[in-house]
Amino acid sequence: MQTSGTKKAQEYYKHVSVFWTDLLSLMMSKPYALVAAGPMRKFGTNMKKLTTELIESNDDLVEFNTRLAEYYKQLTDTWTEAQKQFNKKVPEIPNDAEHIEASKRIWIDIFENNFTNLFDSPKFAENFGKMVSTELELAKHWNNMISVLLDNANLPTRDDITEVYKELHSLKKRITKMEKDANHRMVMKNGK
Repeated sequence: MQTSGTKKAQEYYKHVSVFWTDLLSLMMSKPYALVAAGPMRKFGTNMKKLTTELIESNDDLVEFNTRLAEYYKQLTDTWTEAQKQFNKKVPEIPNDAEHIEASKRIWIDIFENNFTNLFDSPKFAENFGKMVSTELELAKHWNNMISVLLDNANLPTRDDITEVYKELHSLKKRITKMEKDANHRMVMKNGK
C-alpha cells in the first residue's frame, strides 16, 4: 500500500543513514581520529546498531501505519453500513415515546450483527494480527535502541536490572531457607 514516492524516500533515507553510520564507524575505529575517552566514542561505536534498529523500526512503522489505516477503514465501513441499514428501518417505526425503545433495540441489533461479522471475518483477523505483530516489532526495536543508549550513558539496562532482581530473589530464598533451618535447629536443641 506504499506509494512509489514513499518507498523511494525510505530507500534514500536508508542509503544516507547507512553511509554516514559507516563513515562514523570507520572514524571511531581509528584511535588517532577521535579522542579515545568519553561517552561520545562509545556512542560512535554503537551508532551502527542504533541506525540499523532505526531503519528497521521505520520499515515496521510504515507497515504498522498501513495496517492501522486498514483497521480503521474496516471499522468505519462497518459503522457506515450499519448506520445505513438502521436509517432504512427507522422510518418504518413511528416516532413517538412508545417506540423509542424499539428503535434502540433495532440499532443495537444491527450494529451488533455487523460488527460481529466484521470481527469474525478472516480479512479483519489477518489485518489485526499483522498490526499487533508489527507493533510488537516496533517495541522490540525501541527497547533495543534504549538499551544501547543506556549502555552508552553507563546506566543499567533492562537486562541488568532483570539480573539484579533474579539475584535478589535467589538471595531471599536462601535467607528464608537458612532462617527455617536455624529455627528448626533451635527447636531441636531446646526440645532435647
